[in-house]
Parts: sequence; C-alpha cells; structure tokens
Amino acid sequence: MAKNIKWQDDYWLLLLQIYLQKPVGIKPMYSRRMVDLSLELHVSPSVLFNKMCQIANLETPRIERFWETYGENPRKLARAVRLYREMKGFNNADEFYDGVETNESFEKDFKPVAEGEKFTPAMLILVLDLYFRLTPITMVPETPEVQELARLMKVRSQDVAEALEVFQYCDPYLRRKEVTFSPLFLPCQQVWRRFGNANPEDLASFANQLKDYFR
Repeated sequence: MAKNIKWQDDYWLLLLQIYLQKPVGIKPMYSRRMVDLSLELHVSPSVLFNKMCQIANLETPRIERFWETYGENPRKLARAVRLYREMKGFNNADEFYDGVETNESFEKDFKPVAEGEKFTPAMLILVLDLYFRLTPITMVPETPEVQELARLMKVRSQDVAEALEVFQYCDPYLRRKEVTFSPLFLPCQQVWRRFGNANPEDLASFANQLKDYFR
C-alpha cells in the first residue's frame, strides 16, 4: 500500500457513490466494489470501511456538505466522479505517486499468484480455511464443501482439491516426504506462513469477510 498518501477530499465522492448504491448503506469491507476502489486508490479496505462508517454517521461538517450536495442527486455525483477520474494524471501511477514510496501489501492478495494462474492469495486463504475444516481423505472434488467453495470462487472443484493437496505439503504435521512440482506450492507456502500457525478462529473470520469479494 502506498505510504504517506493523505486522504483527499475527492475520495469522498468515490466512496459516497458506493455507499449510495443499492442497497444504500455501509458495504462489506471486502465486497468487490470496496476492494476495486481500494486497488484504485491504494488505500486499504479497512481504511475505506472506516471512512464509509463516517459517511453513515455524518461525522464531520465536510461529510455533511458532501451529503447535502450529492446525497439526493446521484446524477450530479456520477458527473463529479466521472470528471475526477478523467483528471489528467489520475490513471498514471508514475505521475500520481511521484515522490511517494509505494509498497504493495493488500493489493497482492487480489492479483494472480503467477502469470497464467487462476488463483490469487485471497482465494488460497479461503482454501486454507477450508483445509482446516476437512480431513485429507475428504479433500477431493466430490466433497460438498469443496464444490461449494469452487462455485463461490468460480473455479473447478478439481482446482480447489489440487490447492488443498498442495497445502498438505505445507502442513508440518503430515510430514509428507514426497516432492510436489505444483506451481501453487510457493504461493500456498507463503499463505501457510501467514496463517497456518495463527488462531483458526481469526483465519475463519478473515476468510468469511473475504467471501464477500466473490459473492
């Protein structure tokens, strides 16, 4: 995530537009619209979610003015958002972040783990959460939970089963001595290092939030 980027007033326009989309109100932190805006602005979903809560509560006079101007006029808001996005340099990352140190963090979770791969780290986090709910013998395409997750992520159940199998090579308790040459091994290993030894309830809570992105 970009460091030292101050919140800009124009960001309220983009966030307010999402807030006003039906159903009007606070959107889940990891809903696709929130994540897409996070990636666009290089502002983490948690920051955007907190800002959206401020909109809901009209916490500042500045937010109140935005609400008075655009809250009942979605067309005017859409024009303002369109104008902002058409501003020179907004889509030019080098110019927009000129002189700013950038270090991607949450952005990587929503990008493919490698060129040509369908999985993202976010998807592998969901698979790891499922991993801790199954036994190795049930980590197969025919298992209902595997099929359900595959439908959610819009991949084949065989793909989810493959990722589950790769996680078995990361699990020190299984002590698998075979070698896997799956391109998912390194990404799965990285996800395991982040969450494999963490509290399973924390992983489950985060995974449940991430599911909003795929719904």
